[in-house]
Amino acid sequence: MTNQEMPEINIESDNLYEQATYTDRKMGSILKLIPVHKDGSRDDSRKIIFIGQTQLLTPAGALPINFQIPDNSLESSVEQFGQYANKALEEAMKKLEEMRKESESSIIVPNSGEGAPRN
Repeated sequence: MTNQEMPEINIESDNLYEQATYTDRKMGSILKLIPVHKDGSRDDSRKIIFIGQTQLLTPAGALPINFQIPDNSLESSVEQFGQYANKALEEAMKKLEEMRKESESSIIVPNSGEGAPRN
């Protein structure tokens, strides 16, 4: 790759967060993203964001599940973790099913009649 082809990689200095992680070491983790200015001081003009993380074990390996928890405290995020995790899991399963169907519909089967030689 030449320098002209390389993507520009920069951190958005007006979109920085400090991250704290809380976990039960069994079911998952909650990330608390605290908005900060580029000097590291707290940015009170933006809201704290809570992100839930868990994983589903599948025959193909662990499937990471990440989801935003719209609550505004760690306590309520912990209480609502399961609800939002289940919703994210349902959405992930729907997406996987859609991808599977797309993949199946794009498979070309040899000798299926398409592209057969004409007489």
